[in-house]
Amino acid sequence: MKLRNLLAALILIAATATSQAADKSPRYIFYFIGDGMGTAHVMAAKTYERMVRNNKRPLVMDRMPVTSLAYTYSFSSPVTDSAAAGTALATGHKTKNGMLGMGPDSVAVTSMAEVLKADGYGIGLVTSVAPDDATPGAFYAHVPYRGMFYEIEKQAAASGYEFIAGAGLRGLKDNNGNPTDIKDIFAQNNVQIVYGTDGLKDVTSEKVLLLSPDTLSPNNIGYTIDSIEGAMTLPKYTQACLDHLMRVSPDKFFMMVEGGNIDHAGHANDGGTIVKEVINFDESLEIAYNFYLNHPDETLIVVTADHETGGLSVGCSFTGYNAFLNYVDYQKVSKEGFAEFCKALLRSRRTFTWDDMKEYLSENLGLWSHLPVKESQEQLLKEKFDQTFELRNSADTKTLYANFDALSMAVFKTFNDIAGLGFTTGNHSGNPVPVYAVGVGAELFAPGNDNTDIPVRILSTVGLKLN
Repeated sequence: MKLRNLLAALILIAATATSQAADKSPRYIFYFIGDGMGTAHVMAAKTYERMVRNNKRPLVMDRMPVTSLAYTYSFSSPVTDSAAAGTALATGHKTKNGMLGMGPDSVAVTSMAEVLKADGYGIGLVTSVAPDDATPGAFYAHVPYRGMFYEIEKQAAASGYEFIAGAGLRGLKDNNGNPTDIKDIFAQNNVQIVYGTDGLKDVTSEKVLLLSPDTLSPNNIGYTIDSIEGAMTLPKYTQACLDHLMRVSPDKFFMMVEGGNIDHAGHANDGGTIVKEVINFDESLEIAYNFYLNHPDETLIVVTADHETGGLSVGCSFTGYNAFLNYVDYQKVSKEGFAEFCKALLRSRRTFTWDDMKEYLSENLGLWSHLPVKESQEQLLKEKFDQTFELRNSADTKTLYANFDALSMAVFKTFNDIAGLGFTTGNHSGNPVPVYAVGVGAELFAPGNDNTDIPVRILSTVGLKLN
């Protein structure tokens, strides 16, 4: 009899605890999206931290109790583009590649941010690329084609979201190069445009659009590895967004933070830059994680990716059963940065010899000085140098965000081979992506996920649904 009563009491305690847990809803929701960040991208960063920095502390992602995977295929293809993937992560709907915030029938679908905004949540969207790009755009825009930047920005202005941050606007001019009225539209919607975080001290509006200084590319805020003086960083943007939301919507808010430069580096097959961008993304995540530690019963953090970019592997046929990520520290320039250096040399018509180039590569990528370059590799590099600078008959390789001359392609292929970072494509792959979660409702993400499940499960923690 006593045993029966004890069991009954234990069942009651467990049921009560389950009921109390079910009654909890997060007041603060963080949604981190590493654009193009597959499992190998995370593994490369983890390997670098462990073997190079001798960092015994795991990445913030690895401190989260829930780890799973998500599938990313779109309505129209087993390999999604960013617009379809962003739409899935924001709205819970599959759509055709290229479409943003619409179903495959071209009917608008509601994003989780729009649902939360209607329920009184403050909304912040942060990215290291353009704020009118696919992932942030999926949380407020509804267009049949992701390149409709002017229309996307009009919808951003009208969204009512408290904070949007990114590199620059691409709808400032029309297709004929004429200025548009997009800045006026933001002003009419009481959105204050600020360039650089220093300008935030002068903000008077509750709605802010934070952009990089005008001198930087509208496509991204600059790569971590390039150490651009005065450039914005994803952690700075993340902290600025958190501070603003705590000021204007302290009771409850939703933040989406995208590490967009991971994807850009993946398209370029730039292994060292990927490592540094994943770590930069994780440093941004740590800001949210520290907030969670102070509000553990009120916060949910979910981390994932929209797709994998590059078909990356840690270890390649050149290195066999090994990888040498210590070489990443000798890379001081991104592939895009190096290609721009080469283009500037070609425009200047300055005499630049192979010995000059070897010296540059030694200083900025560690080739020869720290990375062992084989004779056959040097011969290939010299051949591509001659094609590019002497014969000037080098055909560019075009990727989604940049064009690379033959020498740039060969130099970074050589660097990746020696470091042990392999790539199968300059585009996206159909590989699954990681999912991490911590906080109120984190257990919902333990099963395998389709990307459309993630926004549905997040909203379920606060008793809301998507259309």
